[in-house]
Amino acid sequence: MKVIENQTFDMERALYGCNGVTVRNCFFDGPADGESAFKEGREIETEQCFFNLRYPFWHDHGLTIRDSKMTEHCRAAIWYSDRIKITGTKMHGIKALRECSNVIIENCDIVSPEFGWSVRNIEMRRSTAQSEYFMMRSENLRFEDVRFTGKYSFQYIRNAVFEDCAFDTKDAFWHSENVTVKNSVVNGEYLAWYSEGLTLENCKIIGTQPLCYCKNLKLINCEMIDTDLAFEKSQVEATVTTRVASIKNPLSGKIFAPEVGEVIMDDENAEGEVVIGGREDFPVLKQCDCA
Repeated sequence: MKVIENQTFDMERALYGCNGVTVRNCFFDGPADGESAFKEGREIETEQCFFNLRYPFWHDHGLTIRDSKMTEHCRAAIWYSDRIKITGTKMHGIKALRECSNVIIENCDIVSPEFGWSVRNIEMRRSTAQSEYFMMRSENLRFEDVRFTGKYSFQYIRNAVFEDCAFDTKDAFWHSENVTVKNSVVNGEYLAWYSEGLTLENCKIIGTQPLCYCKNLKLINCEMIDTDLAFEKSQVEATVTTRVASIKNPLSGKIFAPEVGEVIMDDENAEGEVVIGGREDFPVLKQCDCA
């Protein structure tokens, strides 16, 4: 591969169409304020680079980014690209990833509103993220040890597994399909309304009015903290290991909990059953095949 080192680029399409190049310790910054540095490239590797200009990676195929920084001015950094691996990198520009496929992100720090829209086949590990509308309409996700804060995350996603994660987020998983969350903490209001095929296993769920209007919802040995008006109009099978503040009008299924502050059943169409008792009375629910 051709190697480019220790240079500064600020012109429009500075490395347009490059094929088989390693770019090391370079700066994409300067008075010319040029866009689209690597547009339409193939087999690109960048290492210890600084990106302060817009749209650097569009329509690229085979992209590796290591130990680099994308500033808040590096807007819409990676779009319409595939076969991407990003490690040890700060991604701090808005809309950093969109309409991409086959993406691996490891040990990264993401501060990017509207990150990850319409991405297919993405793995994220040991990373942190701050965003709004994070990963909207993406599919085939696998997240491990990800710490997220923001609002409106994972809406309309399909086919996802999350393990050992912590999400502090409002309105997460709305309209999601076929999602499994394991050994994680989900803190936020109005969790997963209108979802279908959501399974939460060994999770801690915190916040008001969670899990309403869901289809084929399953909870396996989950804690629920400050969760009032839960499960309204949902099809649900659940074993909860903690007190639930209140449950309202589950549409169908059974909810097992050791204690419930209030059960509200004032809708004639709500046929769900709430069973209150010790854990020895609870059934053992098995994981559904949602991976």
